[in-house]
Amino acid sequence: MNTDLLKKEVYYKAVRSSKPGGQHVNKVSSSVRLFFDLSQSKALNPYEKELLLRKLQHRLTKDGILTLRVETSRSQHFNKKSAWQQLILLLEKSLKQPKKRLKTKPKKSAVLKRLQSKKQHSIKKQNRRKDFL
Repeated sequence: MNTDLLKKEVYYKAVRSSKPGGQHVNKVSSSVRLFFDLSQSKALNPYEKELLLRKLQHRLTKDGILTLRVETSRSQHFNKKSAWQQLILLLEKSLKQPKKRLKTKPKKSAVLKRLQSKKQHSIKKQNRRKDFL
């Protein structure tokens, strides 16, 4: 993933925030929407595109555009910066391959300890029973 190319492919749109804030919110477009066309990106190789399209399909529009909306701050500049960081984080997280799990067996002592505790529990329950014979 080439972040320099990615920066050129991303475009932003400032919109009015839906948060409370009085008259300031009604006048200023502080909320930022980030758009990234995943399917047409030149910053990603074909394998990365395919992986991201599969993993982020619930966040994509019908045209394959990833959108993020950030309105955490009253500053448009800060929201723009935050949107960029969120995009990078999201892409890195989605591209990261999970470690393959190695099958392991429990230790012999752990198995014996479990069986012993089961036996003790069984004996405790048997001692509480009343024999009706």
